[in-house]
Amino acid sequence: MTDKTFLDWPFLDDTHREFARAIDDWAHRELEGIAPHQACEGDLMDKTARRLVTALGEQGFLKACVPAAYGGRAASFDVRGLCLARETLARHEGLADFAFAMQGLGSAAITLFGTEAQKSKYLPKVGKGELVPAFAISEADAGSDVGAMTTTAVKDGDHYVITGDKTWISNAGIADFYTVFARLGDAPGAKGLAAFIVEADAPGFKVASRIDVIAPHPLGKLRFEECRVPSSALLSLPGEGFKIAMSVLDVFRSTVAAAALGFARRALQEALKRAKSRQVFGNALCDYQITQAKLAEMALSIDAAALLVYRAAWTKDTKGGRVTREASMAKLFATEEAQKVIDQAVQIWGGLGVVSGVAVERLYREIRALRIYEGTSEVQKLVIANALLSEGKN
Repeated sequence: MTDKTFLDWPFLDDTHREFARAIDDWAHRELEGIAPHQACEGDLMDKTARRLVTALGEQGFLKACVPAAYGGRAASFDVRGLCLARETLARHEGLADFAFAMQGLGSAAITLFGTEAQKSKYLPKVGKGELVPAFAISEADAGSDVGAMTTTAVKDGDHYVITGDKTWISNAGIADFYTVFARLGDAPGAKGLAAFIVEADAPGFKVASRIDVIAPHPLGKLRFEECRVPSSALLSLPGEGFKIAMSVLDVFRSTVAAAALGFARRALQEALKRAKSRQVFGNALCDYQITQAKLAEMALSIDAAALLVYRAAWTKDTKGGRVTREASMAKLFATEEAQKVIDQAVQIWGGLGVVSGVAVERLYREIRALRIYEGTSEVQKLVIANALLSEGKN
């Protein structure tokens, strides 16, 4: 039984507890029927991802991804709710966490910076699971270094013309619209970026190829060949693209940590089950002190990560403003520690732990990317150090 005492922590209120329990109850009852593990890979993956979005929308869980004014559950982003959803879904099924997370991440720029017309057009359907969004910022030579982006946008009458390539784009091929970042104007580095809403049927846009990764999910490369979008597709003002991107990550970076936490909790659950049932030299594996030490270290890492995750989420929800330092700490620690926890779970499972399809084997593949996307662990260290060095300068 997964430890849920963290739900009683003062970071959370009763609405959060009810939300987390509702998702958990639904996942226990329904998730395997919607997304059986064998359907979460290969040719069935895209259909399964869309089916998950639909189901999450029908259950009302995607209301956490949009503001109340557009059918959501809170006035603005409730980061604690987002974290609880991602942690709970990740504990059950990685693709379900992915489907939920991308509804929020892909549309967040519209929530934070969109016009009333943009919000009204897209957000209600995102919250119902009727539209699937994507967040398109990364390029082959511009990942963490957003300012190195080379995709361009040029004003042409009542349109913008976008040219360039994006890669590592989640939901590529299944998204109905993409939040796309491009260089607009002559300003150097991050100062010259802008963000656009590009619908999947825009002329000059295509999914160039799909990318297969160790934990399968819809992922691919995008190509913009003089892709024309109307002027109304521009988000906020020219030059604010970097601000938009960082504001989105400031909300969702903590939720990546929460997903890692969910993976780690499932790993500990699986490790306990194996340690209690596996007989070695006439004793249960859990009777040996070396196993007990592993389990204790795993539990310690999980609780410490949870404290950082919900500290960051609570700070964002109650204090407002930027929580770059807190979110980076949460993501760095939770993802790195989850990798260690899952590795120990595989060790406790022994040979079975590396058999394809076994829960801990899936977790081993699923956790690895979280230490890279939305800012690598190395970048998080730089962010935290910069925050420390900047203290007292203002």
